Amino acid sequence: MSKLKFGVIVGLLSLAGISFSFKDDLFLVSKNLDIFASLYKEINLNYVEETNASELMRNGIDAMLQGLEPYTEYIPESEIEDYKLKYVSTQYGGIGAGTLFIDNKLFVNEVSEGNPANKQDVRPGDQILKINGIETTGKDRNQISQLLRGPKKSVAELVLIRDGVTMTKILVREEIKQPNVSYYAMVGDQVGYIRLDKFLENSGQEVKDALVSLNKEQPKGIILDLRNNGGGILQEAVKIVNLFVQKDVLIVVQKGRNPEKTVSYKTLNEPISPQIPLVVLVNGSSASASEIVAGALQDLDRAVIIGQRSYGKGLVQQTFNLPYNSLVKVTVAKYFTPSGRCIQALDYAHKDQNGSAEKFADSLMKAFSTKAGRTVYNGNGVYPDVFVEPSTLSPITISLLTKNLFFDYANLYRKGHKEIANAKTFQLSDADYTSFLATLTGKDYSYNSTTEKLINDLTAEAQKENKLAAVKTDIDALKDKMLSAKKTDLITHKAEIKKILETQIISRYYFEKGKIEQAFQYDKEVIKAKSLFVNQPTMLTILKGDGSYKIIGSPKSNISEN
Repeated sequence: MSKLKFGVIVGLLSLAGISFSFKDDLFLVSKNLDIFASLYKEINLNYVEETNASELMRNGIDAMLQGLEPYTEYIPESEIEDYKLKYVSTQYGGIGAGTLFIDNKLFVNEVSEGNPANKQDVRPGDQILKINGIETTGKDRNQISQLLRGPKKSVAELVLIRDGVTMTKILVREEIKQPNVSYYAMVGDQVGYIRLDKFLENSGQEVKDALVSLNKEQPKGIILDLRNNGGGILQEAVKIVNLFVQKDVLIVVQKGRNPEKTVSYKTLNEPISPQIPLVVLVNGSSASASEIVAGALQDLDRAVIIGQRSYGKGLVQQTFNLPYNSLVKVTVAKYFTPSGRCIQALDYAHKDQNGSAEKFADSLMKAFSTKAGRTVYNGNGVYPDVFVEPSTLSPITISLLTKNLFFDYANLYRKGHKEIANAKTFQLSDADYTSFLATLTGKDYSYNSTTEKLINDLTAEAQKENKLAAVKTDIDALKDKMLSAKKTDLITHKAEIKKILETQIISRYYFEKGKIEQAFQYDKEVIKAKSLFVNQPTMLTILKGDGSYKIIGSPKSNISEN
């Protein structure tokens, strides 16, 4: 038999196998839909208690999807607008103000510059009593959002309390734009900086516009900040990589069970910055499209990745229309970076007995090679080339945050200071910090530290084993030492607490832009990136994978910055 005939027969058998498999799947789908529809009908008609048909169906849908992974979800018509704002659009009709609840009272938390709330002098710290005549008491966050949002040019009437005085503000809603690129500028030392918060529609163009503007300043390097960017549209990620990479280069491949969902994405245009040194910042909240950009630029040896290991979401979703204006977002494929690796961290196909997905074991990780021959690994996210120890908050700081004591002091500070220093240089003085400590008198900011929890666990175990009497003296001594140490926490963690305070205060004067600029003073990742641009040989050494700079799969093994 000739090779040609053999190949044709194998091909026909393969197609037949696909056809039979497809028919079997269709039969099972039809069969199970009949069973489900009959069951649903009988429950609604015959169950002993009154049932809610819509609620019963929603529970069934949610239970079905719960067995998959968290990214496949059903979106009913009532949630479509929120879905679009989260995953597609960057605009909505509203007033440009954020809110929070404190002791069941609704307060303005932040105001965006140039939008209706700002124009009508609505301020953080204002308590909102009514929105268009409807009291806010007893409402949840979704209800408040629905009251504040509305069509462009519609009116939102707010009844507020400020410093004990009740006032009414009439606001005309506008299209509130939430750009993908929240900030870009030169940040000193001839370094350009672009902060990309999400990959929604037009994000590629926004990064391009920012890059074109920065290139006029002739920067010696660009920082692309993808920290806390949860991703978005895959195609936008490809466009952004294309700004730095030559035309017709493979960026990502998505592979699905359905052959139609297997697609390769290459760059389509000539880059506008093919040579400029590039650093990409990532952390544990950089996911999905962020990881496509970071992973592709790393695999192509086009950028140095700085920060912490990324989240590890290597899955692709597609939205399908359902009857009655509803949608379903389905995970249709996994994606693979140019080296062939998938950075998916959780194994949803093999869950434990509790139904929880576990991370892929390090022993299962495989090595891949970048364009220049550096070693990179699949699974568990994108490892940075330069690992920077993440900043963590102490229990005392977390307690002050969750109990809104920073928020209260920032409002008080704003009342006493009409103006403050430039956002880029603003810092609280020691006298300001002492003033903050004074406002804590009589306030409850108690918390249990990790050490205290361990002491309590030890006490419980000793009691179970009837040994508490033998160790009680030592445990009491430990508790006394911990109490003494906690009394000095406000001094021990002064630098950390001051940073949070400064961020809260700066937003009252310079909005979101000011918060970003003020934070550069303490940003370890940005500082490290700028130092690499100064030391070009080190940067080239990293990209070539020479010596100690070669990636070997663990943040502890990479360059570290404490």
